Amino acid sequence: MSDLYWFLIVLAVFGVVAYQRFPLTKSVVILTITMVIGTIFGSIGLIAWILFALLAVPLAYKPFRLDFLSTKLLSFYKSVSPEMSQTEQEAIDAGTVWWDGELFSGKPDWQKMHGINQPKLSAEEQAFLDGPCDEVCGMVDEWQINHVDADLPDEIWAFLKEHKFFAMIIEKKYGGLAFSAYAQSRVLQKLAGVSAVLSSTVGVPNSLGPGELLQHYGTQEQQDYYLPRLAKGEEIPCFALTSPEAGSDAGAIPDVGIVAKGMFNGEEVLGLRLTFSKRYITLAPVATVVGLAFKMHDPEGLLGDKEDLGITCALIPHDTEGLQIGRRHFPLNVPFHNGPVKAEDMFVPLSYIIGGEKMAGKGWRMLMECLSVGRVITLPSSAAGGAKQLALSTGAYSRIRRQFRMPIGQMEGVEEMLARIGGNAYLMDAVTSFSTTGVDLGEKPSVISAICKYHLTERMRQIVNDSMDVHGGKGICLGPNNYLGRAYQGVPISITVEGANILTRNMMIFGQGAMRCHPYVLQEIYASNLEDKKERLEAFDAAVFGHIGFAVSNTVRSLWFTLSRNWFSSTPFKDETATYYRSLQGYSANLAMLTDIAMGVLGGSLKRKERLSARLGDVLSYLYLASAVLKRYDEQGRNKDDLPLLHWAMQDCLHKMDIAIDDFIRNFPSAPVAVYLRLVVQPFGKLNDKPSDKVEHKIAHMLQQPNTARDRLGEGQYLSRVEGSLFGDLEQTLENIIKVEPIFNNICKTLGEKLPMTGLDKLADRALAAGIISDADAELLKETEAGRLRTINVDDFDPQELLAANSSKVVKVTKKKSVKAA
Repeated sequence: MSDLYWFLIVLAVFGVVAYQRFPLTKSVVILTITMVIGTIFGSIGLIAWILFALLAVPLAYKPFRLDFLSTKLLSFYKSVSPEMSQTEQEAIDAGTVWWDGELFSGKPDWQKMHGINQPKLSAEEQAFLDGPCDEVCGMVDEWQINHVDADLPDEIWAFLKEHKFFAMIIEKKYGGLAFSAYAQSRVLQKLAGVSAVLSSTVGVPNSLGPGELLQHYGTQEQQDYYLPRLAKGEEIPCFALTSPEAGSDAGAIPDVGIVAKGMFNGEEVLGLRLTFSKRYITLAPVATVVGLAFKMHDPEGLLGDKEDLGITCALIPHDTEGLQIGRRHFPLNVPFHNGPVKAEDMFVPLSYIIGGEKMAGKGWRMLMECLSVGRVITLPSSAAGGAKQLALSTGAYSRIRRQFRMPIGQMEGVEEMLARIGGNAYLMDAVTSFSTTGVDLGEKPSVISAICKYHLTERMRQIVNDSMDVHGGKGICLGPNNYLGRAYQGVPISITVEGANILTRNMMIFGQGAMRCHPYVLQEIYASNLEDKKERLEAFDAAVFGHIGFAVSNTVRSLWFTLSRNWFSSTPFKDETATYYRSLQGYSANLAMLTDIAMGVLGGSLKRKERLSARLGDVLSYLYLASAVLKRYDEQGRNKDDLPLLHWAMQDCLHKMDIAIDDFIRNFPSAPVAVYLRLVVQPFGKLNDKPSDKVEHKIAHMLQQPNTARDRLGEGQYLSRVEGSLFGDLEQTLENIIKVEPIFNNICKTLGEKLPMTGLDKLADRALAAGIISDADAELLKETEAGRLRTINVDDFDPQELLAANSSKVVKVTKKKSVKAA
């Protein structure tokens, strides 16, 4: 009994030092002291000391560890490590690690997260949102843009250029606005709420494109020429990356530039003969300057002895001889400008390379670094803006539209959808706010950008589907009064562009996350490739034994989380959110442990086990999304009214993390390892349920009436109560409906009749004549009835009005005569 007692004490001490991550030497000293005490006061004997020495001495005595352990481990590591392509290496090297690194640590520092300053708009940025941004939203006629003109009207194009919507990222010294990433996100959210064509047209020049690349890598001459012109709107940029043979695998582009001599402006110069075929290029049909990615080759050695220089980026004016540009694609009836760009054996001078000749072959890293910023802002912000707009509009519609003598929003099936819409909108806005803050701090968060792009566009797809189900026929009948149908059509576009979501989830999030965010994996890779033998061994020893200690610690932390749910762990707040901080800390340790075991057991084959790695990526993603939600709740003053939204978002993330871990363990290819993982991580099965009906009822109720929590959810969206604003009219009608409900109920009570809430204008005349209501009440009833009918009615047309052109042939998308709704 005494032997077992002291064994458990030593084991407990070991667990404490592993949990706390004490340095190796300190850990050995603490365990040695424990053994000494056990020898003096207990029954620890010679055999126990021998076993302890066999484990402790080789680890603690560095010369022995280097010669007999690290040398063999390094040799084994190099034999099993998969080869990394140059494009993979550049993708991993590009960007930075931010809060995602904390989430991979097994012990996130919540004080560090909450110490990050809340993003704020400058006075200039706020004025832009309240002024030009609101004004251009009021100019939008979605039916005219989408069905009639297949383009923004000339006055909107002119307005965008005049007010420098295309220059939000350009520095002030070149005439740009130099807005923060957070401000850009708020602008795109507002624009996306009224028009996908408008938001994409503004978003692309401020994302990955010539402006961004020029500011970071352009020569002074290129910057001085192009950036002022881009800022004024004299140049419209696009960037051509995707090819018919290289979509998601952008590194495999077949487009080439051969170094050669040729004639330019009447004289022979050194340049490139470009042959390429690009497609899906946003703004290409109207672009005046084309950013182009291609593989550069120098077969004649005109630049040196390296033949294959690698991916390179260049700027091509639209009027360059041989450039084929101007035709359009037509993506799902959402007519933002998008089309192909081609050329065959087109000659341009080397000065067209962004950054000049010295940047030849460095295009892939340039793209990865800029894309890591652009992907955080453009698509996630557009998705969040659409989500917020639909949360308000679907909530309002659910209160206005009645069936079975009650608002449809009171039906539990509709409540479930409203809750998903509201909870997702809250989460998505939290993520864009947190992520753009990182960019404004100087981060280039490549892993976070992939998380944002995938999860926010997928959640937008869910929101649009739910909104369509709630709206029913109102949503599917297109026309000037439909504010939902085009969003439904356009959602797959955001899923596909900037890296298809299948690729992003299955390969990018965890593929880059495991390498970049893990505290030791990248160190091991770099250490194993050092040229100096002694330096290589020393660096690898530090990395690999740090990794072993990290793995042991996360195993202990995971086991403790399983047994205690971290109830004794400290949290930054002692309120309703405390349990969420404890859970995320435990799942962080789970992620780190599962990652180490997967890499250790599967080695390089994990790269090909895409579904396994995708599930680990899901855990990392949900940790990040949940962190953003907690930060938002704190930044907005910890308002109790927002708790239903917080609970929904957190419970949704925790539940989905449970599912991802369960699926990972069930499908792990080694049965013994899977059993071990189940015992350590999920011996009792999944512990987190989906959000409850009670929470979802509160969110549904919140969305169907004006209140401060609803206002915070829709903050910044275009809801102006002006003629032609569908969303403003919807909000006004919602307010009117709520005002007339007690008036209507009083009329029914006085008349002794149970009337349907229809024909309120006629009921107003009847009640006024009977002396039941005042003139003001009668006027409100009539106004409400008009708004109610506008809300529930759909458009209809003369058949000829729906014809794109009076021809049976395929017609190019051009300006068409205006169509009026019947």
